[in-house]
Amino acid sequence: MIETSARLLKLLTLLQSPRDWTGAELAEKLQVSPRTVRSDVERLRSLGYPVDATRGSVGGYRLGAGASLPPLLLDDDEAVAVVIGLRKAAGVAGVEEMSLRALAKLEQVLPSRLRRRVQTLASYTVQVPPDEPGPQVDPELLTQLAALCRDREQLRFDYLSHAGSETLRRAEPHRLVNWGRRWYLVAFDLDKQDWRTFRVDRVRPRIPTGPRFGPRPLPEDGDVAAYVSRRVSAAAWRYRATVVVAVRAAVLAERLPAAVGVIEPIDDESCLLQTGSDTVQSLALNLGLLEVDFVVRDAPPELTAYLERLADRYRRATSS
Repeated sequence: MIETSARLLKLLTLLQSPRDWTGAELAEKLQVSPRTVRSDVERLRSLGYPVDATRGSVGGYRLGAGASLPPLLLDDDEAVAVVIGLRKAAGVAGVEEMSLRALAKLEQVLPSRLRRRVQTLASYTVQVPPDEPGPQVDPELLTQLAALCRDREQLRFDYLSHAGSETLRRAEPHRLVNWGRRWYLVAFDLDKQDWRTFRVDRVRPRIPTGPRFGPRPLPEDGDVAAYVSRRVSAAAWRYRATVVVAVRAAVLAERLPAAVGVIEPIDDESCLLQTGSDTVQSLALNLGLLEVDFVVRDAPPELTAYLERLADRYRRATSS
């Protein structure tokens, strides 16, 4: 009986890999006959594991999706990775309770050798808390929006603006982006006829959803993370500046992260940078890191005055 149980566990481990196994391959791995393999597969099915089988020369077995979640077998590294992910997720607004419940179940059954690895990692790792707590996001809402992105169904929703006003929006949802402590929906606004980002915690979907839509080319050549980065950063800018930079746009784009600003080509030797920051000090620092000549074309007076003081300070520092 012990031998049979051990064999079933090994068979389950093999079937969890993302591939099809022929009966002959499984028989060789388990060192049993193909008949025993078929019998073991039936035992797994009786325990609730959805083992799919296909016939033919290229047929085989694989673990499919069932109506309920059966127990999973994880190797040591997979178990540690799941625990680390759950501990990190426990600090994300909206999923803390579910993460903690799953974490408690998993840590309860961890072997001592793995528990020691996890505890050591936790003891010698320092996580920097965010400047402010993130907004609460309903996991069910995230699942619903992801399904609409997958199925390409239009979304009608009430959206609460930063000022507190609520408007009815119609959009084609395409991607969800997790940025720091917030979730954003990247969608094509049907009324504005342009791409927009929406804070998920401010979205209130209306049911039923709209008709299906066709695919569209995503903004930023498909780099939705860069698109959200620019939109989120720009929305938080207190000071903005337009700068002519003496370098080609492609070269500058390689040097700067997307959050610094929007780059537009002028000619083969220069480009235009639309940038900003929440302080003139950090904005001046970003300009200093360009490492090429630049001309500030449009900027707030606070930035101009600060750059002049900074230039005078550097001259005094280098004068003999």
